[in-house]
Amino acid sequence: MGAVTTTTRRMLDLTVDDHVITVPLVWGDGSDPRTIDVHAAVVTREGGENLPYLTFLQGGPGNEAPSPFHAPLAPGWLDAALQEYRVVMLDQRGTGKSTPVSDAILDSGIDVAEYLTHLRADAIVRDAEAMREHLGARTWNTLGQSFGGFTTLAYLTTDAASLDDVYITGGLSAVGRHPDDVYALCYDKMRVMTERYYRRFPEHRDAMRRLVDLADAGRIVLPGGEIVSVSRLRSIGSALGDDNGWQRLWGVLDGDPATNAFRYDLAALMPFGGRNPLYYVFHESSYADGFATNWSAERTEPQDYRDDVTLFTGEHVRREWTRTVPAFQPWAEVVDTLAVHEWPKLYDAEAIAASGATGAASIYVNDVYVPVEFSLETAALIPGVHTYLTSANEHSGLRTGSAVLPHLIDLARGRVIR
Repeated sequence: MGAVTTTTRRMLDLTVDDHVITVPLVWGDGSDPRTIDVHAAVVTREGGENLPYLTFLQGGPGNEAPSPFHAPLAPGWLDAALQEYRVVMLDQRGTGKSTPVSDAILDSGIDVAEYLTHLRADAIVRDAEAMREHLGARTWNTLGQSFGGFTTLAYLTTDAASLDDVYITGGLSAVGRHPDDVYALCYDKMRVMTERYYRRFPEHRDAMRRLVDLADAGRIVLPGGEIVSVSRLRSIGSALGDDNGWQRLWGVLDGDPATNAFRYDLAALMPFGGRNPLYYVFHESSYADGFATNWSAERTEPQDYRDDVTLFTGEHVRREWTRTVPAFQPWAEVVDTLAVHEWPKLYDAEAIAASGATGAASIYVNDVYVPVEFSLETAALIPGVHTYLTSANEHSGLRTGSAVLPHLIDLARGRVIR
């Protein structure tokens, strides 16, 4: 570990200590001289200076940790977490203040695709370990949301001894399965959610058909200049993975395509954008546990999805978006290279099972991104991590369901019986 920078700021009754450490881009034998910075904000409530650490591992991949404010500007779980812990908001490498990846990297003269192969969950674990050692903590706890749960599984594979309790929300990924298995099942989940939505609002199926016709004719243009393709339009179904997303979807399908309001609302509903390009560019790699993805979501599209354009998709990325989405066009060569990259294994099922992990995990019955079937398979590897199986929340439960984290903490501490 190289240079270290620490600064302190106050946010009402919170103290935020910003830590920046310099770590290798490539963790290994030290033969690669490249380095990056990794940032974490340690958030402490007044009186909580001696509480244990809880490190938040963000979803994504490609998203930075949230800002340490109070609700409603901060995530709803933060206030509950600060009653029990000091919270470490770790920006995963390539995001936030951790040497962020932006469009500028495309003009840097480096091999961008090769660089991005070093931003995976296993490297994030090594960064977290370096930060833990920097903070002087012998062990700490983790809270992994979605992709952060995937990172937790990588943590349990290699460094379980550093972890006390682990909390995982919508992030018990499939272990050892091909990405095709995951994306095919995610189509099944989206089909169910689509039909459930249209049963509630049957008039919106025709509304969707009309929008598809407009998109097919190139007549839906977003404020940023994107001419919306049919596949991009269908991806607004991703909102159904959020507790309140159906309301935003309803607003778009009930809108007038000729208005500015519609165009802006539709743009806001799109699941992938240019703010964090890694979310699109790097997305399928998160399910690549020892495989090349080869545009898995596109290849596994079922026939009924090809026949019925009113069926919504979720986090199913498409190759064609490098042609139709202005924000993704500069990344076309990079994503094609990553699609054929043979990703090394992330998880070791035997190591995870032998980790002795304790804690609690929420599994969402209707999760359209992380299927319940594979989550339950993975949960069986870590019986010391109590499961909270619920249909009360969607994938966004940690963020929108303020009771999720307190319930997980109670489970882990034996204050409730699962």
